[in-house]
Amino acid sequence: MNRKSNLLKLVILSMMVALGVVISPILRIEGMCPMAHFINIVCAVLLGPWYALLCATLIGVIRMMVMGIPPLALTGAVFGAMLSGIFYRISKGKLIYAVLGEVIGTGIIGAIVSYPVMTFIYGKTGLTWLFYVPLFVCGTLIGGTIAYFFLTSLKKSGMLANFQKSLGGKFYDQPNA
Repeated sequence: MNRKSNLLKLVILSMMVALGVVISPILRIEGMCPMAHFINIVCAVLLGPWYALLCATLIGVIRMMVMGIPPLALTGAVFGAMLSGIFYRISKGKLIYAVLGEVIGTGIIGAIVSYPVMTFIYGKTGLTWLFYVPLFVCGTLIGGTIAYFFLTSLKKSGMLANFQKSLGGKFYDQPNA
């Protein structure tokens, strides 16, 4: 990988983080942030699982510090971002698997991990292990659907593969998403 693609990856990562912080309040209620899931999936497909994990972590930390968002900003993002990238790669570029990774990672794993974080660390009472699952799953389905249609349109136009090539990452030229 050359210096140009490394620099481009950092620029895209920075833009995704900035965009994620700015659009995260759209449709947001506690435990449901669909636009964060949109960013996770797009970042996972464009940059891969490690960059998606870094992006989700940075967005979560910034949102917690600047916007006063509870730790759900982290527990509700990092697992899905990582699994989205992993599932996308394992499936050799099927976009639906990137969405599925986000739903499983955030909607189930992140939601369950949120219980001890919010109860024992943050001091929120009256929660159960599955308290956040319905909200997280709904949020990931909304954000995942938006990401799926966005990435599908990029794929059909050939721009997705061009972006991935210019970023020096893995790309898949499949006719079907």
